[in-house]
Amino acid sequence: MKTQAMDEVPVAASDCLYPFATLLAKNGYPSPRHFEVVRTRNGRATGIKAKVAFDSRVRIARISGHALGERRLHTLQVSSRIHLYDPWFSGLLLHSCDPNVFLDISELELWSIQAIRPGTLLTMDYATTEDVLHQQFPCRCGAGNCRGWITGMKEPLNAEGQLFMEQWRQRKRY
Repeated sequence: MKTQAMDEVPVAASDCLYPFATLLAKNGYPSPRHFEVVRTRNGRATGIKAKVAFDSRVRIARISGHALGERRLHTLQVSSRIHLYDPWFSGLLLHSCDPNVFLDISELELWSIQAIRPGTLLTMDYATTEDVLHQQFPCRCGAGNCRGWITGMKEPLNAEGQLFMEQWRQRKRY
């Protein structure tokens, strides 16, 4: 079910990146003092950067959003039938095959899995939370352990992914 209200994302008006009055930074929700929403020139949100340093293996934020019965862009799988729609914070985390954060979806918490310096983009491995992705895509993370093509943990490569991986493996040989 797509709704216009969900596509028109409101901007936060509090000390929290979420636009919900009940979610406060003092309760662990992401603050603009600790995180920056990265935007394109036309204002579209494309990622999250740390504004402060975080040690490895610490909870860096609680997450929230709207529970949906469908998978879509900016959703995170909570269960086989429930997806959390979060276009304000966790739905903006970029993918990396060597991520610096881990999303504990059962507790709705974001944890650092390595030390994070100010100015660092936050990245997670999408295959750790999704059985099936909204859309498979070629990976450009540049990590030494890059898988090349990103799928959910329970889905096979689609035809485009199979072709991409054949070409990708050939390029890696040379």
